[in-house]
Formats: sequence, C-alpha cells, structure tokens
Amino acid sequence: GSDGGTLRRAIEEELRAGNLQVVPEFVVKIIQVFDCKVARHGNMIVGRTGSGKSEAWKALCRALARLKKEEPEDDRYQKVHVHTINPLALSNDELYGSFDEGTHEWQDGVLARIMRTVCKDESPDQKWILFDGPVDTLWIESMNTTLDDNKLLTLLSGERIAMTPQVSLLFEVEDLSQASPATVSRAGMIYLNV
Repeated sequence: GSDGGTLRRAIEEELRAGNLQVVPEFVVKIIQVFDCKVARHGNMIVGRTGSGKSEAWKALCRALARLKKEEPEDDRYQKVHVHTINPLALSNDELYGSFDEGTHEWQDGVLARIMRTVCKDESPDQKWILFDGPVDTLWIESMNTTLDDNKLLTLLSGERIAMTPQVSLLFEVEDLSQASPATVSRAGMIYLNV
C-alpha cells in the first residue's frame, strides 16, 4: 500500500483546491481506492448517490498527477487518463461488439474499442476504464475473465485483448444487488457511507 503520508497530503491539498471539506474518513476512503488499485485491476466504489463516489476517484486522479510532478522518480504515482462508460445506456452488443447481421462483419463495441486503444499505449500513465452505472448481471458476467487473474477481455469474435499493468477497471455503483458472487469476489470493494 501507500505510506499514507505523502498521498494523504496530496489528497488533502487537492480537496482544498477544489473547495471541498477535508473529512478524515473520506481521505481514508480515497487512500483505500489507491491501495485497492495497487492490489487488484478491478475495483468497485459502492455507495448511494451523494456519498462522494465520483469525487473519491477524481480527487485521487488529481493527487496522483500532483505527486507525479513533485516526485517524478516514484513510479507509484502516475498521471491518470479516465475513459468513462455508462453501461446502462448501452446494449451488450454496443458494449462488447457483435457481428453485423447483414454483412457478418465484426463491429467493435465501446469497451472493446477503448480496451484495444489503452492496452496498446505503452506509456507509464495509468488508464482507468470507469463504468458509471448499475452493475447488471447481463453485462458484468462477460467481464469475469477480465476481472480475474487472466486479465483478458474475450470478444464474441474470438479475439482476446490482454490488459496491461497500466490499465484497470473501476466501477462506480450504488449497490451490488445485481452482481453475482463470482463478480464480487473478483473485484476489490470500497464502500462509501453517507
């Protein structure tokens, strides 16, 4: 995990810079997001609307960018690029991809496209794919091989996209009522209470 001190200070500075109150419990949760991300490539930030889910990862991004500038030789701190997907607005085919019924040609889904792009990028910058919306068994089940140690996104086309160490998945969800135990056991959990 983090030594806490350096990261804590950066997070507190970023919260103040954003005119937000520095609440120690919230700072601890943000550090927990960092620690979970070090340990696992798939993590879920769980909490009701207004619990600060978005602010938690945004403050962490800003703190990491700040530390990257201040301590360029410490490779724990990297700039972060966030790619947001709203799974609720997409069908499974739009998310992962499908074969066109007329032409039988493969059409990439949003996730497939983002994943292919970020996994090709060899820079040390972190790339977070953020799923902002309810976890639904329909689409999350297809994520299990991506969340486990294989770190592979397997598409219906037979293509497999291997996740690089700089790429991670972050889920911002209100509850886990629709997530199977298989999914939950594969992901790190950060619970935010209002």
